[in-house]
Amino acid sequence: MSDSSAAPQQSKNKSKAVKRGSLHSRTSPDLCGSAEQRPLMSQRSLPGTPVTHKHLPIDLRTSMDGKYKEIAEELLARSMTDSDMRCAPYEFPEESPIEQLEEKRHRLERQISQDVKLEPEILLRAKQDFMKIDSATDLEYMQDSQEDAVDQHHVEREMLVEKEFQRVSISGEEKCGVPFTDLVDAAKCVVKALFIREKYIALSLQSFCKTTTRSLQELNQRPLDVSAAEDLRGSPVDSDMRVHMPVSETHPYDGRHMTSLPPDAGYTCAMLDGVVHVYTAQNLDKSTELDLPYPDLQEYIADMNVMMSLIINGPVKSFCYRRLQYLSSKFQMHVLLNEMKELASQKQVPHRDFYNIRKVDTHIHASSCMNQKHLLRFIKRAMKKYPDEIVRVESGRGQTLMEVFENMNLTAYDLSVDTLDMHADRNTFHRFDKFNSKYNPIGESILREIFIKTDNHIHGKYFGHIVKEVMSDLEESKYQNAELRLSIYGRSVDEWDNLAQWAVTHSVYSDNVRWLIQIPRLFDVYRTKKQLMNFQQMLENIFLPLFEATVNPSSHPHLHLFLTHVVGFDSVDDESKPEHHIFNLDSPTPARWCDDNNPPYSYYLYYMYANMTVLNHLRRRRGFNTFVLRPHCGEAGPIHHLVSGFILSENISHGLLLRKEPLMEEYSIAAQVWKLSSCDMCELARNSVLMSGFSHRAKGYWLGPDYNKEGTISNDIRRTNVPDIRVAYRHETLCEELHLITQAVRTQELDRIEEEEDMLSFTPSQSTAPPISTLEKP
Repeated sequence: MSDSSAAPQQSKNKSKAVKRGSLHSRTSPDLCGSAEQRPLMSQRSLPGTPVTHKHLPIDLRTSMDGKYKEIAEELLARSMTDSDMRCAPYEFPEESPIEQLEEKRHRLERQISQDVKLEPEILLRAKQDFMKIDSATDLEYMQDSQEDAVDQHHVEREMLVEKEFQRVSISGEEKCGVPFTDLVDAAKCVVKALFIREKYIALSLQSFCKTTTRSLQELNQRPLDVSAAEDLRGSPVDSDMRVHMPVSETHPYDGRHMTSLPPDAGYTCAMLDGVVHVYTAQNLDKSTELDLPYPDLQEYIADMNVMMSLIINGPVKSFCYRRLQYLSSKFQMHVLLNEMKELASQKQVPHRDFYNIRKVDTHIHASSCMNQKHLLRFIKRAMKKYPDEIVRVESGRGQTLMEVFENMNLTAYDLSVDTLDMHADRNTFHRFDKFNSKYNPIGESILREIFIKTDNHIHGKYFGHIVKEVMSDLEESKYQNAELRLSIYGRSVDEWDNLAQWAVTHSVYSDNVRWLIQIPRLFDVYRTKKQLMNFQQMLENIFLPLFEATVNPSSHPHLHLFLTHVVGFDSVDDESKPEHHIFNLDSPTPARWCDDNNPPYSYYLYYMYANMTVLNHLRRRRGFNTFVLRPHCGEAGPIHHLVSGFILSENISHGLLLRKEPLMEEYSIAAQVWKLSSCDMCELARNSVLMSGFSHRAKGYWLGPDYNKEGTISNDIRRTNVPDIRVAYRHETLCEELHLITQAVRTQELDRIEEEEDMLSFTPSQSTAPPISTLEKP
């Protein structure tokens, strides 16, 4: 009896094991095609239950479900009292150079780069000896590369790339180094986090990784949608076009653009509970409200609780730590095996090197975009050219520029770089107060107001001139671009118009520069000074002018033109400042936040994100450019800063005051500290362009017509100087990591479905059997 009953069970387990084995041996799904985001639907009244629980056909439940709120609140409370979390422990590895490796590398570079006048076969054999090419496939590819043109077809290039570099792979069933049960639990958590981030990024019309989107869509069994990225359809750049984008013949701020503004849409805007709503009529009735989606507060708090709980999940921490260690070692192996081939690929590209490829400084304050010497020369020149110009008013009396310096007992001769003292040295590390003081020339806030402010007595005249000089330097270099940050404080509703008037009046524009607007988290300062009544007033001052300029550009003509060159928003302040409030459903609404204490970081970020999302949908309707959220995040402070940034922002960027020209100085320092190779530097430059807010057309010229696709087809080495080997390695590694977690979820889901089918198939047969009591009757 027991043997006969055990046999079907053993065969059932064996069939299940066979199915699981076939699932493990199945090839990875195709994650290399281009994917677009799904159509956006209104989510104004979405419930607070996380989307990963309600709308997914797969089971992502873990042992921590039902405890998210309690765990998150405990972590938040602990972070408010834990002084160790106030600073980020940045450490730099101290690695001594390996002299033999460096000598061999230099010898190889000299051999490859020298002007050899030998026959092609002899040169090819010399390269083979140095590069250790042993396989016939590699030798054949080297011969073909000597004969073929650089602009060979992308498909042929992909086939060659797959042959030309060495890959590191792991065999066996358990490849992640953790038990399968831990892998399933960790994979569910990671997939859940990715679903949450994808939901918020897609809703706000920001960009999300296409490879990750495709993987999640296949896991979710939904079709690939293309409506969210219609503006990227078709590249305006041909593969053989020049790398420099044509310059417009007209200035964007000239008078002709002021007379051809878009018409008034006739909408009415009003802020309710901290978020702007748009109506088609003046009566602000619910029936006339435009369907402009944004996530409600209950949903955001629920997703925050989920993310906070995932942080302390044991299997997640073990899995992530082991995978990061493995990926670090895998990249080191890739460099050891393929560094010489990557270098050879770069050498074959004519004219292109790190100094003449496009790069973007994605984080630099406009007030620190110039170096110290440049600012010093400008101040001396202004003292000679405008000595009698009234630059400020004090006690009702105007002061000339000469009088300002006389009150400081300074002359043009006394000024030097040392007395200027605007370099962020080691003393500013983790000292936000000292960092801010470096923006004051000679330590005087008066000079900061005169020379590097837009809203002063001379309407930012000097600041506009010096920024235009920096723009001219960037244009002369051709390949360097920047995203400069300007501040909007939210103290007055006129700030946007004043900033736009400064830019348009002084013609502060360049094809090499785009603007990011940083919003300091200083509500407590303004509230203490009685400049604001509540937090909603600050939000109204920041966002209502943007909505008005979008609805009727003629009402804010300068602002409408200025916004065409703004790419996003930043949230800035000292993250290490203690927070006295936990953001939850019991938190007061912005209209009722009248306390002198500052709202927490996540509170700021949510209302910035919600208003930006509504604004993006309105601007998309009108055919205008949209914005992204790129806040300061993770420099210091509690862990929930990173959680909020992960959920809501497209990316984060950071920067410091520099003593040289900013962009090249950062790369040179990075190359020295982290021992970066030429390939590493070019890859960083390419990534800076990808994450920047420059237009799709500009990126097509700078990176190639297919830059927004996946895999090596997205790379044009003639423009980026990044070898296809490196791009292929990055893409394949990402696909493997996504396949690891999604395959674990699929495997567990398949087992669960089979168990349910077994139970259903067993239950009917059991119910048809006669009861035992009936059999016992005579």
